[in-house]
Amino acid sequence: MKRRLLLVAAALACSAVGAYAQDTSMSFFVTSANPGKGGDLGGLAGADTYCTTLASASGSTGKTWKAYLSTDTENAKDRIGAGPWYNAKGEKIADDVASLHSDKNNLTKQTALNERGEVINGRGDKPNRHDILTGSKADGTAAPETCGNWTLSGTDGAAIVGHSDRTGLNDSAEAKSWNASHATRGGCTQEAFKGTGGDGLFYCFAAN
Repeated sequence: MKRRLLLVAAALACSAVGAYAQDTSMSFFVTSANPGKGGDLGGLAGADTYCTTLASASGSTGKTWKAYLSTDTENAKDRIGAGPWYNAKGEKIADDVASLHSDKNNLTKQTALNERGEVINGRGDKPNRHDILTGSKADGTAAPETCGNWTLSGTDGAAIVGHSDRTGLNDSAEAKSWNASHATRGGCTQEAFKGTGGDGLFYCFAAN
């Protein structure tokens, strides 16, 4: 009887540990490529679907993926859940929304990986792809430049981008910002994005 009780207690202890174990599977990534139409991502719904498609192709299941993008009616910071978030290698990016938008986050060139766990080319690499579409201010709220709420792909419009490698032309806060460095130039075409050091990539976060 005593042995049976000990076995039951051990099983309960193991299940409790499992219940509280932190899920460190991928819940954040930078898209490995643009969907193909520059700043026209099909709006937020299209961008979310693209995040889900890339995540599924990499083997991720059971998560609700959201693009870190703002529009004139929605803030990027309000779309991505509560955290914590981990990259494809299980490295923690941030504990929560507040830390993500503070100096406490762990977003660097080495950790802002795509869904396949690959580093995104940054400043000094050829080609430089560090300009990441966000349409957001540093606090995660909407900026005016969103490529027409992510529906423009021509020579009109612009988008705010961040630097995934946290590196720019100088040591300013903007140059080192992961989500609000500068606006693109020359419209919302894929070629325009490449002209300022980007490739039309964006961040994806698991909201659950």
